[in-house]
Amino acid sequence: MAGTSTHTVTNQPPPLVGYDVFTADRALAEAVDRYTGADVLDEVRAELSALGRSAGSAQLQEWAVQANEHPPRLRSHDRYGHRIDEVEFHPAWHRLLGKGVSGGLTGAWTRPSGHVRRAAGFLVWTQVEAGTCCPLSMTHAAVPALRADAELAAEWEPRLASTVYDQQLRPAGQKPGALFGMGMTEKQGGSDVRANTTAARPLAEAGAYVLTGHKWFCSAPMSDAFLVLAQAPGGLTCFLVPRVLPDGSRNAFLIQRLKDKLGNRSNASAEVEFDGTWARRVGEEGRGVRTIIGMVAATRLDCALGSAGLMRQAVAQAVHHCTYREAFGGKLVDKPLMRNVLADLALESEAATALALRLAAACDDGGERERAFLRLAVPAAKYWITKRCAPVAVEAAECLGGNGYVEESGLPRLVRESPLNSIWEGAGNVQALDVLRALQREPGALDACLTEIGRAHGADHRLDRAVKDLFTELADLDGIEGRARRLVERLALVLQGSLLVRHAPPEVADAFCASRLGGDHGASFGTLPTGLDLESVVDRARPVG
Repeated sequence: MAGTSTHTVTNQPPPLVGYDVFTADRALAEAVDRYTGADVLDEVRAELSALGRSAGSAQLQEWAVQANEHPPRLRSHDRYGHRIDEVEFHPAWHRLLGKGVSGGLTGAWTRPSGHVRRAAGFLVWTQVEAGTCCPLSMTHAAVPALRADAELAAEWEPRLASTVYDQQLRPAGQKPGALFGMGMTEKQGGSDVRANTTAARPLAEAGAYVLTGHKWFCSAPMSDAFLVLAQAPGGLTCFLVPRVLPDGSRNAFLIQRLKDKLGNRSNASAEVEFDGTWARRVGEEGRGVRTIIGMVAATRLDCALGSAGLMRQAVAQAVHHCTYREAFGGKLVDKPLMRNVLADLALESEAATALALRLAAACDDGGERERAFLRLAVPAAKYWITKRCAPVAVEAAECLGGNGYVEESGLPRLVRESPLNSIWEGAGNVQALDVLRALQREPGALDACLTEIGRAHGADHRLDRAVKDLFTELADLDGIEGRARRLVERLALVLQGSLLVRHAPPEVADAFCASRLGGDHGASFGTLPTGLDLESVVDRARPVG
């Protein structure tokens, strides 16, 4: 019939835009309050809220879509046949990266409560577009490695902490700010970086070398400089490789191809060749792993933060959808089974946020005991939080039904991104073995972790029993490598349980301990036991009122 429309839109949730990603995340905002110095708390809240409003804006969400729909392209030569080795990004990528830099996401090391405020910002920013977090993370993480050389640190730290983004390829000394990348792995070695074959030949100039070799993964190849590992006469050594030399000429940095990745598609990852590439030594010859390990630890924490951010966004989208969507005579969020699923997802998200921010607070403290705590807790958290990300993202997409399988929902991008942090900076087995190494070589690390866990002793019988089970696991060292994943999982869970019992609302702590520690939980999400206040758990996870 004329004038009758068949396309009246009903029963669809409004877009989740125009909100403050930071303040809407109660678990994150409370952690910031908990760990931030009182003298700067108002400043930090205002800073993070501004970043949160940007992250929740329709404009930035559109930029994120554009950056993924138009991934970077390699331009190996110019029109005349000159080799240029440049990566071309969509303008949306540069806008997003500039926002991340101006938001202070590379400047944690010298500001009051710098690591907590930066960690919270990183968790927020991951929810916009995780691809930009790669150069932001490596720039932040390069600082502890550079501090192995006071002269290099004095030269580069102000550039890395800058809040000004300059995308031009020119000498770093002429730029208001600089970004760092990293190239450690090679195709024959992977995580076994001591198998690297890139050769470093010393030059007459003190600290200068020429590199010859390849890197199988080089992250963010348009950065201003890179930390790489190469075999010097004295053994495996850390080097700084500038993209452009001080005289304005391009360093020999040959990009052979860009990786075609599952997710993280807005960001470029490359295979690069060094052929007469100028480099500056960082730290002593033969101590490359020890020099760069501070960078590795910082990026591993960022993996946990990034996964916590992805989980939070997945949960926010799922709860938001179910709050508005009606089915079978009522709102989905009010249906007992859907509420169980949403609450289960929310528990995973909040536990990840609580542990990741606790680690950031330990970085701010800087004391010997907190450093010992980080030595064990970082690889354990990196292992467990990043492992939980993919199932959370997939289940959250299912909450949207068929809509969650459609690109426009944004959930497929989260699903594709969700395995990355578990693989990057050492996959699961690498983290589990690192925990064993810390247990065997640094007894103070276990003592520090147990002290942290013990602060909740007596508050929940299920947590106390889980701690006893952990002690049993630690006491049995026979075949420990084969049981390493089981041990690390238990350690991470009791750390999360201890934090939630002390700091989360009772309904959250109760549900976590009953399911994750008490064993009253199935193999999939949505199997929480009866008798829990799931409505309050879901309401706490709601992104907007």
